[in-house]
Amino acid sequence: MDIARAPVKNRRRLWQAGIGGGVIILITLILSSLSPAAPSIEGGTPWVDSVRKGEMLREVRGPGTLVPEHIRYITALASARVERILSQPGQIVQPGTQLLELSNPDVQIQALQAEQQLTEAQAQLVSMRTNLQNQRLTQEGLVATTRTEFERAKREALGADTLVAHGLLARNDAALAKDRAEELATRFRVEQERLELMASTIDSQVAVQASQIQRLRAIALFQQNRVRSLQVRAGDPGILTDLSLQPGQWVTEGTILAKVVQPGKLKAVLQVPETMAKDVTIGQPAAIDTRNGIIHGHVSRTDANATNGTVTVDVALDGALPAGARPDLSVDGTIEVERLRNVLYTGRPAYGQPNSTIGMFKVTEGGRYAVRVQVQVGRTSVNAIEIVRGLEKGDLVILSDMSQYDNVDRVRIK
Repeated sequence: MDIARAPVKNRRRLWQAGIGGGVIILITLILSSLSPAAPSIEGGTPWVDSVRKGEMLREVRGPGTLVPEHIRYITALASARVERILSQPGQIVQPGTQLLELSNPDVQIQALQAEQQLTEAQAQLVSMRTNLQNQRLTQEGLVATTRTEFERAKREALGADTLVAHGLLARNDAALAKDRAEELATRFRVEQERLELMASTIDSQVAVQASQIQRLRAIALFQQNRVRSLQVRAGDPGILTDLSLQPGQWVTEGTILAKVVQPGKLKAVLQVPETMAKDVTIGQPAAIDTRNGIIHGHVSRTDANATNGTVTVDVALDGALPAGARPDLSVDGTIEVERLRNVLYTGRPAYGQPNSTIGMFKVTEGGRYAVRVQVQVGRTSVNAIEIVRGLEKGDLVILSDMSQYDNVDRVRIK
C-alpha cells in the first residue's frame, strides 16, 4: 500500500516559522535583561550649582512692614455721636489740634450730677465741723459747771466735818455732804473723759468726710474729662492716620477713633519662619529692602511665641529712610545669623531639611548625566546650605525639584 508524503514546500514553511519564533524569544530575553533607559530632562530646566569651600554667610529672611516706633491711639472715653470731622488722614497735627467733635447729653448730665454730689459733700463737711465744734463747746461748759459743783461740795464736806467736831452738825448730815462731794467728783471725771473722747473723734469724723470729698472730686474730674474728651484732640505731634468716621456715626466707649504716628521714627516688623527664628538673637545685623533702597539695622526684639508658623522680629533701623518710606509699607528683611568659615556649601536646594541626609543628583560624564548621591547637609541659610558629607569641592549638583524622579537613580540631561 502506498503512503502519502507531505510536500517539501510545507516542510520548509514550518522550519521558517520555528526559526522566527526562536528569534523573537531570544530578543525578548535580551531586552528584559537590559536596564531601563535613563529618563531625560531638558538641559535648561534644572537649576545647577557647584560645591564651593570657604566662608558661608548664614541668613534668615522674612517679609514684614514698616511700623512707627511711637503710635498714639486716640480712643473714645465715652459713647457718643460724631458731629463734625475737623481733620483728615495724612494731615500733620499738633498736641492741641482738634480732630473730631462728639456729643452725648448723658455724659454732660453725669458730669453735672457728679459736681452736685461733690458740692453736697462739701456742705456736709462744713455742717459737720460746725456741729462738732458746738458739741465740744457745750461739753466744755458742762465740765466747767460740774467742776464748780464738785469744788463746792468738797468745801461743804470739809465744813461739815468741822461742825461735827464741835457738835454743831449731826454726823448723818456730814456723811450726806461727803457722799455728795464724791458723786460730783465722779461726774466731773466722767464729763472730762467725755470731753477728751469728743475732741479725739472730731478729727476722725472730719477726715472721713474729707476723704469722701476727695473721692467725689476725683469722680467729678473724671466726668469732666469725659465731657472734654468729646472735643477729640491729637495729644501728640505727628501725622494723623486711620480716621475713617463719618458725621452722625455712633461710636462706643473704647473705640479707636484715630492714630497719630511719628513718620520719622519707624521700625521693621518681620515675620520669620519659626524653624529659622531659633537662631535669631537681639543685636544681630539686618538689612531691610523697601524696594526703593536698603536700610541697615539690628534686631531689637523677638516675640516669645510663634503665630501661624512664624515669629515676629522687630528690627531697629540705623540708617536714613529712603524716599517713599512710610508706615505699613511692605518690606523684606534679611538677618545675618553667623558666618561659617572654611566649610563646603552650595546653593540651597528646593527640598530637604537642615541637619539631615537627602538625595541629590550630581552631574557626571561632562554634564550628560546626573546620578543620585546621598548627601549629609548641615546648617542652612537663605540661599545656601552646608555640605557635611557626600560631595566634594567642585562637584555640580541639581538644586531644582527632582521629586518626579524619585524612582530612578540616574537621569540624562539633554
